[in-house]
Amino acid sequence: MKYKVFNIAAALIAAVCVICISVTAVVLARPLYYWDTDNLQIPETSGYSKEICIENYDALIDYNLIGGSEKLVFPSFSMSEQGEIHFAEVKEIFITMQVISIAGIILFAGFMLYRKLHRVPREGTLWMRFTGIVLLSAVILIGLAMAIDWQWSFEFMHKVFFDNNYWLFDLKYDPVITILPDRFFLHCGILIVLISVTQSALLEWGYRRMNR
Repeated sequence: MKYKVFNIAAALIAAVCVICISVTAVVLARPLYYWDTDNLQIPETSGYSKEICIENYDALIDYNLIGGSEKLVFPSFSMSEQGEIHFAEVKEIFITMQVISIAGIILFAGFMLYRKLHRVPREGTLWMRFTGIVLLSAVILIGLAMAIDWQWSFEFMHKVFFDNNYWLFDLKYDPVITILPDRFFLHCGILIVLISVTQSALLEWGYRRMNR
């Protein structure tokens, strides 16, 4: 009972941190987009050269990082007021996730240090296993939704995070959308799931190693 509340709270916090770390890792994974420019033939479908696609994508990623520019300016594209608002909302979400990721890593390092200095019983590490269970359950649900109907999943995610429809771009006013195809976001989603599963497996491995 002593550790029950701690383990439940720690597992929920850790699950959020793992998801934020996974999303942050994908935001930082620029090579995924570089690869997809060829894999998805983005220059051919958008009408812009590979260099222009990458230059504008890099500008978008730089904007969405801690310490990035306060105003988004695409080197080659115009942007509507609604588009600017949407990207600002996206940035707020990504920056929050980056802060949570850093905090989560610090908290985990603090827990490991505390465990090294003090004896922590098996019950005090159960949160690591619980986190894996929570994450795997979430990943299975998300993965099934993506596999069954990616378009629905993509739209549902936007409706959850945004209280407007500014994410529905008109390429006449926000041509950047032509270099960001849905399948690229599908690949991002798959990578987020894989990174989350990997972290879950590492937590389970760490739990077993600590208590063997």
